[in-house]
Amino acid sequence: MKRQLLTAIALVAPLFFTNPVQAGNNQDIEKLLSTRACQSCQLQGVDLKGAHLIGADLRGANLQGANLKEANLEGADLTGANLEGANLTSAFVTNVNLKQANLNGANLTNATINDSNVYQASMNNLTITGAEIYNTGIGIGGEDAKSFLDWDEVVDGGR
Repeated sequence: MKRQLLTAIALVAPLFFTNPVQAGNNQDIEKLLSTRACQSCQLQGVDLKGAHLIGADLRGANLQGANLKEANLEGADLTGANLEGANLTSAFVTNVNLKQANLNGANLTNATINDSNVYQASMNNLTITGAEIYNTGIGIGGEDAKSFLDWDEVVDGGR
């Protein structure tokens, strides 16, 4: 009986002392959370659920498969960022620059998206169920890429 108990403890004990797997680069995660600036950072698969990334500079960052559920991205710059397969469920995406970003397969279910720049962004297979989208070039119906204007052209009236 004691032998069986010791064998069971030996098999189960390592499960309690292992560190959870953290995707992305730990230095980049710390940099982002402390400075809100992390250009070209490797943050793929990172869990940023509920993070306050207001005004964050994430230009060229790799956020592929990242969990940004309920994150506040107001005013963030994600120009050229890779958000392929990212979870942005219930995220607050207002005044966000997503110019030339990869949003393929991103989940924007119940997200609030206002006044954001998606000029030349790749947006294949988006999930936008229940999303509130205003003044942003995301919609249903296969709009022609020529219909999306550069944000500067909208603000300056094309001058």
